[in-house]
Amino acid sequence: MDEDGARRGRTRYTLTDRELGHAWGTCAEAEGLFGQAGREAYELFGWVPEEPGEGGEGGVRGWIGREVWFVPEDRALDEWLLEDAESLGPHPGTDGLLLTGLDDHLPPPEDHRGTVLLHDGRRRLGSCRGFTRALPPPGRPDPPIVLCGLAPGQELRRTLATATRSTLDLGGAALEVRDDRGEPFAELPLWATVSGWRPSALGPDLIDLELEGKLSAPVPEPARPLWEQWLAGVPRTTGTWTGLDTRQRWAWLDHVLRRTRPHTDADRPSGRAYELDGRHVTDVPGLYLALGEAVNGPGGYLGTDLYALADCLGGGFGHCGPATLRWRDSAVAREHLSRALAPDGRPHDLFACVLDVLAEFGVRVTLA
Repeated sequence: MDEDGARRGRTRYTLTDRELGHAWGTCAEAEGLFGQAGREAYELFGWVPEEPGEGGEGGVRGWIGREVWFVPEDRALDEWLLEDAESLGPHPGTDGLLLTGLDDHLPPPEDHRGTVLLHDGRRRLGSCRGFTRALPPPGRPDPPIVLCGLAPGQELRRTLATATRSTLDLGGAALEVRDDRGEPFAELPLWATVSGWRPSALGPDLIDLELEGKLSAPVPEPARPLWEQWLAGVPRTTGTWTGLDTRQRWAWLDHVLRRTRPHTDADRPSGRAYELDGRHVTDVPGLYLALGEAVNGPGGYLGTDLYALADCLGGGFGHCGPATLRWRDSAVAREHLSRALAPDGRPHDLFACVLDVLAEFGVRVTLA
């Protein structure tokens, strides 16, 4: 590694004070960044899968999808979303099913008696005669965050030298991450409370700093195998994501969203011609990843849903209409995205909706 590369490696992570802006310290390695916070669990009574299958689960086992919508038939509750939903299988000794996920309902609903339909935006999963909020299954405790080989700044040296229980609380902080090219990669907020520190084996005058608790938004576990790939920098070629499964494509799209740094003067002149490689548009994240790269090149961003797509096409994200888009192998997207379900369960054609949004913002699409 050259000298510049070595220096960037030493400063991969920077712990900063979010209020005052100073750096507590920098380091090259960090542990405990991956996990999943705030998951809820629900027991679904009288579960009837849409498709019969072993154990009464039908096609609902393991990771179900990015979105699972609960639609009470009596409309006593509005439809609501369980994100990153996973089935834990039948509740032992009952006709129920256990689901966990990230709940977008505030506060999470405690229970409901009445028929509830479930779908994942593509297909109906099944129905139940009611549900109740349950305790999530016990899991392994989250490991502490450890900043390994940290070069402490003056403020941190002073704090640790006079440490008391009150001064060990560093308050609101952010762990800023840079990639191998020294470019901003991610900013992970946390409440930094020091639980211990020790001399580091990584070099003189360096410490391993241990922090209690966890990140406000841990890096999703499915992103772990992609982390090193992303840290190498923005992809140099399009389609790097095409070999991923749907869950990892969502993780990739989330990263593309976080990495984007839109500017109001970033739009290119109107009249451009774009080309979209549609061979791998087999799911929703693949759709937006392909659109983003067609307009903004490798690793490009152009929304994560119809509303975000319209917002991007409105300006500041590379496109300035009118323009043309040649969508090669569009039959793949038509096959996989034409039969979608809205949150309330009504069918709609996502492929047609995307074409409508593109046309609204001056993109003339040629399907090939």
